[in-house]
Amino acid sequence: MNANPAKPSREWIDPDDAPEWTEEQFARAEIAENGVVVEPATGTLTKGPGRPVLDHPKQRVTLRLDQDVVEALRASGKGWQTRVNVALRDWLDRSGPRGDA
Repeated sequence: MNANPAKPSREWIDPDDAPEWTEEQFARAEIAENGVVVEPATGTLTKGPGRPVLDHPKQRVTLRLDQDVVEALRASGKGWQTRVNVALRDWLDRSGPRGDA
């Protein structure tokens, strides 16, 4: 049985071995004084604004269904919840909303 060679140490021993920063890296860097960010970082390493806000976001609900129905829906593959939403919308369009519960 072959022994695995020892993993190299990831500990940084000599800070003088660090690569020199470019002017672009300095321009994009976060600037902080005494632990307080004075100027946040900019550029490709920062996070973007995220997903756009939807006009009509979907709402999370809890719905109790028979086990065999859920298994069949999940077995239909990725996107099954979207297909259920489409089927319910089609049913509402055909039947109209009912006020009696």
